Amino acid sequence: MAWDFETDPEFQRRLDWIERFVREEVEPLDLVFRGPSDPFDPARHGPAHAMAPLKRIVQAEGLWACHLGEDLGGKGLGQVKLGLMNEVLGRSRFAPTVFGCQAPDTGNAEILARFGTPAQKKRYLEPLLAGEIASCYSMTEPQAGSDPAEFTCRAELVGDHWVISGEKWFASHADFARFLLVVVVTDPSVPIHQGASILLVDRDTPGLEIVRNVASGLREEIGRGVHGYLRFTDCRVPKENILGRPGQGFEVAQSRLGGGRIHHAMRTVGQLKRALDMMCERALSRRTKGEPLAAKQLTQEKIADSWIQITQFRLHVLYTAWLIDKHQAYTREVRREIAAVKAAMPAVLRDVVYRALHLHGSLGMSNETPLMALWQLVPEMGIVDGPTEVHKFTVAKEVLREREAAPGLWPTYHLPERIAAAERRLAASLELEVGNL
Repeated sequence: MAWDFETDPEFQRRLDWIERFVREEVEPLDLVFRGPSDPFDPARHGPAHAMAPLKRIVQAEGLWACHLGEDLGGKGLGQVKLGLMNEVLGRSRFAPTVFGCQAPDTGNAEILARFGTPAQKKRYLEPLLAGEIASCYSMTEPQAGSDPAEFTCRAELVGDHWVISGEKWFASHADFARFLLVVVVTDPSVPIHQGASILLVDRDTPGLEIVRNVASGLREEIGRGVHGYLRFTDCRVPKENILGRPGQGFEVAQSRLGGGRIHHAMRTVGQLKRALDMMCERALSRRTKGEPLAAKQLTQEKIADSWIQITQFRLHVLYTAWLIDKHQAYTREVRREIAAVKAAMPAVLRDVVYRALHLHGSLGMSNETPLMALWQLVPEMGIVDGPTEVHKFTVAKEVLREREAAPGLWPTYHLPERIAAAERRLAASLELEVGNL
């Protein structure tokens, strides 16, 4: 079996072009347009106007909306190549949107491509893939967080309409989305994984209210932000707005989560590399006690530990992406690795960003470098797409599934019993050894 850790030369040239383009053309947008919705809301005319010519360049290069497989009308790049792309795009808030692969629109597009009707694809998917509209994925609830067993937002089929009642929390981009994919309980008499469904809800549907918008961290005043607290009060949507079959909601949702988590992880790798770049530049530039910081052994340890963690995490993410490409399905092995990557991500981000921030001293704590914004991502990465504890539970469950309990009183590695068994097996050799003494 051959192992190959190289990117094929043609795609590496594409990656090199993407990196130059992001650094030179896209990253300046991050410095000028700093509002939380600026990269995502097509109605934000200033950012949208600045992105428009960049999007046309990306489209001309054949790099637009690469996340869909060939069977869904996309490029069919596979998760490894998409992961390598997202590693570069992770350097910039605007880059995913400029390349037509911003969350949550990518995952929502996958769901619509797989489960939408032709009419739904025409109305929602086509303008979404063209970057003309935004979308929202609404799952978590105020009292339940991301625990589906505690969901109370329900939809009842009344005639030709689903009638939705309940609340949703942290529904990203709901305020400016054209439509929402809403996870609802459609059959409370069965376990949630059999009784949940996903409904398409137009943003202007009567009965859908945004109680308030919520920001992540301290960047915005209370009541502002891009994450919606939603209330549904007898909100009626047509019967055909269900995606998949009634009760198939979790199967439908799973089609968007695996690849999305890998892309998220590789974008985090890009942010980690950016933090390491800042750490190294500061260490080489700043002098203290008569020599550069880079000459201090503790500084060298910070840089070495960071590089090692980033490299290990990056390889794990790419291995997971390779598994997805290999199996073309979310097998137990794939699910375990996806969960492990997601569980590892906030710890790596915390360690590397803290070292970079600490090395910068008061400048790192200020709002005059990107480091505090990266630091704010640490708790966010431990919560979005499911809390870290849930992913660790998944990893442990899959690891334990491959093991067995000891058949007797003592562990199978109990040395007295193993030595006795080995002596019985090697009795003839032992007798010969004794005879030669």
